[in-house]
Amino acid sequence: MRRPRGNKTRKAVAKRFKITARGKVLRSRAGRRHLLSSKNAKRRRSLGNAAVVDATDVYRITQNLPFSHRG
Repeated sequence: MRRPRGNKTRKAVAKRFKITARGKVLRSRAGRRHLLSSKNAKRRRSLGNAAVVDATDVYRITQNLPFSHRG
């Protein structure tokens, strides 16, 4: 007998996004990988902080993370 296929987490999405306890989706900022010497310190610090994903993309991300702790 074949076991029924359950929901699978998209691992690429799981590595890129984090869901908070309140259900917000966080992402990392672009521009932090290289050429950092030309960016000033204030900009580099702010690039290290996570940003909240726009509301139009939240549904697509949470669909790919079926086992996240969202309400």
